[in-house]
Amino acid sequence: MTTSDFIQLVHLIGLTTTDYALKHPKVQELLHDKKLEFDLLLAEQFYQEAFLALAYKYKVPVVTMATLGFGNYMSQMMGFITPLSFVPHGYLTFDDQMTLYERFVNTYISLYEDFDREMIYFPKQDALVKKYFSHLESPIPSVSKMEKNISVILLNSHIPLTTPRPSVPGMIQVGGLHVKEPKPLPKDIKQFLDGAENGAIYFSLGTNLRSSDIPSEKLSVLLKVLGSVKQRILWKWEDEKIPQLPKNIMVKKWMPQSDILAHYNVKVFITHGGLFGTQEGVYHAVPMLGIPVYCDQHLNMKKATRDGYAIYLHFPNITEGSFSWALSELLYNPTYMQNVQRISTIFRDRPMPALDTAMYWIEYVIRHKGASQLRCAGRDLSWYSFYLLDLVSIVLGVAFTVIGVIYLLCLLRSKKISKKEKYQ
Repeated sequence: MTTSDFIQLVHLIGLTTTDYALKHPKVQELLHDKKLEFDLLLAEQFYQEAFLALAYKYKVPVVTMATLGFGNYMSQMMGFITPLSFVPHGYLTFDDQMTLYERFVNTYISLYEDFDREMIYFPKQDALVKKYFSHLESPIPSVSKMEKNISVILLNSHIPLTTPRPSVPGMIQVGGLHVKEPKPLPKDIKQFLDGAENGAIYFSLGTNLRSSDIPSEKLSVLLKVLGSVKQRILWKWEDEKIPQLPKNIMVKKWMPQSDILAHYNVKVFITHGGLFGTQEGVYHAVPMLGIPVYCDQHLNMKKATRDGYAIYLHFPNITEGSFSWALSELLYNPTYMQNVQRISTIFRDRPMPALDTAMYWIEYVIRHKGASQLRCAGRDLSWYSFYLLDLVSIVLGVAFTVIGVIYLLCLLRSKKISKKEKYQ
């Protein structure tokens, strides 16, 4: 699947989930209730822009949550320019040190997404707004205009897991918001980990990827290598039935991931590289073996590998040799543990916990009636003024005019000299 295809896929998901939510009977009750009052709309920043019409209905400010962190599309929306020369698109596999070709692809995909959102996707969201909010007395602005009235975006990102990039005061990083102090583990998992004399490895591909869908030939490779190590293996597996399961492996449909990663015996985290899991692994200082499949997973693991606390394996290319080497490197090379401990210290070092930061800014927006003082004037510019295309057009127009005048003068002078020579 190409990046542009993936963008179309998330657009389809966004439209489908937005329509499903807005037509739900409980939501319909809210939409038609004229007595309800609210102080603020807290919405997801993920391809569900029609929800912003709720803020217009209730006349309240908006705070959104961006679970994927920064998005290049946020620049024009929040009124600042993102340098595409070193800020990679979240759906690409690039980091902030791009080659010439990668910068070209990054620029193309970022501009493609901007155009597609504004010209193709937003009209579809506008149609949903018209469908479900047409009963309101006054017409609702376009989605494009409503999103520029968002007061604050709470971003699921934080240094050093996110590379430095331009921002504005209304974009607040609260990465790791979901990570809480570890709770007691279920008895069987605790006994399994406590008894791991040589340490343990935790294996999970998250909620969107099923371990049970791994091709049989790859599964054989993974089981052979994992069954040969001294460590115990905790594996999140959807059906809990694996043929010829090695004795050192425990499988379960669900596991308390963050609590497991906090256990002192867990030495390696095998992950798909999703943002939530990566943050949990860093928070608890566990080196990672990343097997990314799509979206931001590649970017997360590429940066983690560059920072020295993870190894990045491309799933189709995994062999018994590469998988075994990666595990041995993470288990027995102390550099990975030292690096992840250093990164974890930086990630935790904040003025206040992520949850408290999020609560502060939500309350700040309520206290200050939308906090217009955070608003960047770039939001109010047209796209051609925002990118200085009107100024560039004037400069080019003047330049071409001057060149044209000079050319005509030279042409006239040339003809005059030619006539003079002819008469002589």
